[in-house]
Amino acid sequence: MKNFVASIIIASMVLPGCAFNNAVEVAASTELLIVLPEPRKTSEVPVEQALTTRRSIREFKHQPLTLAEVSQLLWAAQGITGVRFRTAPSAGGLYPLELYLVAGDVEGLAAGVCRYEPETHSLKPILEGDVRKSLARAAYWQEWVGNGAIALVFAAVYERTTQKYGPRGRQYAHMEAGHAAQNVYLQAEALGLGTVIVGAFMDSWVHSLLHMNDDEQPLSIMPVGNK
Repeated sequence: MKNFVASIIIASMVLPGCAFNNAVEVAASTELLIVLPEPRKTSEVPVEQALTTRRSIREFKHQPLTLAEVSQLLWAAQGITGVRFRTAPSAGGLYPLELYLVAGDVEGLAAGVCRYEPETHSLKPILEGDVRKSLARAAYWQEWVGNGAIALVFAAVYERTTQKYGPRGRQYAHMEAGHAAQNVYLQAEALGLGTVIVGAFMDSWVHSLLHMNDDEQPLSIMPVGNK
């Protein structure tokens, strides 16, 4: 049995295209930016309450998210809060993270892959089509990865921090990804949504599926949906 499973994994790694053959992958126009609704800066849910009730959720209702909810989640993860400041702390203010939105069921937003642009609080279309199930297969068939209305995927450009801090900069990028992920957890809880952080996936598959830049390293996946 072990040999059989190993054979599947090896074959999948050699033939990554086989895992994505059900996805509709069409290159999107990157000239157009999708401006997101302005995120709110206050809430009726205290941070202490969100900390108390936060849980990792792996089962989601088949209900769409609103564009306002998506906007709020993206802002919580990497949004601008002032000159050179974002919602998550960053060593040296170098901000090595890139954030991708894998949209599948969002009101007013077509299914596809977008990159979050913090400076303009907007989305840059990368790919058209729903690739959530392909993302789940790339995450070793963890079905909850594809069952959320969306998935947020964090990636790091290590050179942004290693150019100043040397090899230690990689660790700083990982710390920052943790800060950003916790922000998503708390924001999801405040919105009445559920999420879970996923770190087990095949890096090359995720990189290829989302059409990441060569210098980007995928770090984590966070499916989000109604709980």
